[in-house]
Amino acid sequence: MPEQQPQQPGQQIQINAKPEVMNGVYSNVMRVLHKPEEFILEFINIQPPVGEMVARIITTPGHVKRIAKVLQDNIDKYEAQFGKIPDYEAPAQNSEIGFKA
Repeated sequence: MPEQQPQQPGQQIQINAKPEVMNGVYSNVMRVLHKPEEFILEFINIQPPVGEMVARIITTPGHVKRIAKVLQDNIDKYEAQFGKIPDYEAPAQNSEIGFKA
């Protein structure tokens, strides 16, 4: 097995993606869980009367903090171009949305 060389600053990395990943998935609900060493982001598509988890991302606290910053930066850019995104109320905590054993 070839030895991994450390990445040099400014070096480009080629990213490959399977076609089904490039197609993307739609999510209208997200759930966030965390432990000391990781964050878990669960993306769910709810089409009543059922929902389906369409993606689950597990990442480090440092990376999720960078994700939050870049999302806020892009929200600011979006709102500057298209106008303010309205705030909506979150679903009630005791709603029937969720997993059943």
